[in-house]
Amino acid sequence: MNALALDLPTDSYTEFLERFKTSISSLFQKENIDQLSLSRGLPPNVWKEIFNLKPLSVAIPKEFGGRGVKVKECLGLLSAASYESLPLSLTFGINIALFLEPLAKYGNNIIKGDIFKHFLDYGAMGGLMITEPDYGSDALSMRTQNQLIDNEYHVKGTKHWQGLTGLANYWLITSRNANAEGNLGRDVDFFIADTHKPNQNIEVLEYYDNAGLYMIPYGLNKVDVKLPQENKLIPESTGLKLMLDVLHRSRFQFPGMGMGFLKRMMDEATTHCKERIVGTSNLFALDQVQFQLAKMQSYFTLCSAMCAKSCKVSGIENDVSGSGVHANSMKALVTDMMQDSAQMLVQLSGGKGYRLSHIGGRGIMDSRPFQIFEGSNEMLYTQISEGILKDMKKKKTDNLGDYLAINELTANASKLYKKEFDFTIGSPISQRKMIDLGKIIARVVTVNDLLELNNEGFSQQLTDNSIEMVRQEIVMLLASLQHHKDISALCEIGDNSDWMKFA
Repeated sequence: MNALALDLPTDSYTEFLERFKTSISSLFQKENIDQLSLSRGLPPNVWKEIFNLKPLSVAIPKEFGGRGVKVKECLGLLSAASYESLPLSLTFGINIALFLEPLAKYGNNIIKGDIFKHFLDYGAMGGLMITEPDYGSDALSMRTQNQLIDNEYHVKGTKHWQGLTGLANYWLITSRNANAEGNLGRDVDFFIADTHKPNQNIEVLEYYDNAGLYMIPYGLNKVDVKLPQENKLIPESTGLKLMLDVLHRSRFQFPGMGMGFLKRMMDEATTHCKERIVGTSNLFALDQVQFQLAKMQSYFTLCSAMCAKSCKVSGIENDVSGSGVHANSMKALVTDMMQDSAQMLVQLSGGKGYRLSHIGGRGIMDSRPFQIFEGSNEMLYTQISEGILKDMKKKKTDNLGDYLAINELTANASKLYKKEFDFTIGSPISQRKMIDLGKIIARVVTVNDLLELNNEGFSQQLTDNSIEMVRQEIVMLLASLQHHKDISALCEIGDNSDWMKFA
């Protein structure tokens, strides 16, 4: 099994990460990343220099020459990349969470060595195909099918919005088994396609004009491949559980991509506000600016807590298929914070921020899809609420504060907001209220993780400020939750809706 393995890395992770940071910063200055970001993709020579640093070695097991698939190392790399370029970090995130980690955990040993060697030696990339044109987040209704014919799996279907479309060398493809009558099974199967091998190429039918993330190609893909049996992932129980394990682990890694990005937005905003003189003082002295900067610091703090917690719970040795509330809280909240930080940076930067060649203007467009892909945030907040309400019913309590005090994800943080949460929740509640409740729960879960990080020595001042900033957000969300009116859209807005008739 180790015939293709390389010598183990001899440098420490600190040395590896520092070399990566220095090299990427230097490369993007030399190539002018602000200008590069105006065009689709990256020049081949830039990709080559990036992959010469062997960034994806962090997600490859040691027995195959990698650094060992340690969450801390993966998140550190994602953070370092997103400080310079969010699309670059997402490129790494796709490879790590949606291909390399599933391969390491569920792949057949027969094929692992060759694939890992291509990632380490030749800068190969891999992605995941789940989404279909007619079935977005409703993955369980996918129509892509597989059949075992003459010792090969024939996989056919149409997939779209896959990051690295036409660029990835390997694809992890989801499908459902078709029986003799053509009916599709309820479970999901995962297969690896090597696009360089006969009968395994994925045809790109169309490239999409994605509004942000110019570095990453997206498009419409036709799947019609024949794969050897060893290319099928081996689930520990069911394919559905495997899919949840993969997706939840990926969501646990979103804070890594968010970390560097949030710090960059904060650093840029702080520097600009200190240097920008308005009248007799700088922007930094203005009260509203202080509030916005404090909010960005709170986001940085909360994301730090997420990263630290993710290191403890999301390694491939753990089964995170049942960790939906925690994983969804991290993904939804950190991506909302990313978008909000980019918006604040642009607002503080004035006109110059509203350009694609500015890190803020680009940040708005690049961070926006993070709130949509891998489960839109509204859906994830709803799922958080569903999980909490189901557990409240099981625990036979309808008082939110009492419940949060006995849930290990929220127990410590709930003490800080005891007054705010002393109310009962009737069931059922409308979806719009479910979303507000999900946003509240996500914040309490994250503050709980922050208290844990604070106990280990993290900045007390940043922690205290974050706790109060979150309190303010919770009060606003509770007001929204408790005062929703049942306002519905009209089927037609009617003849008397033209103001010009009345002026």
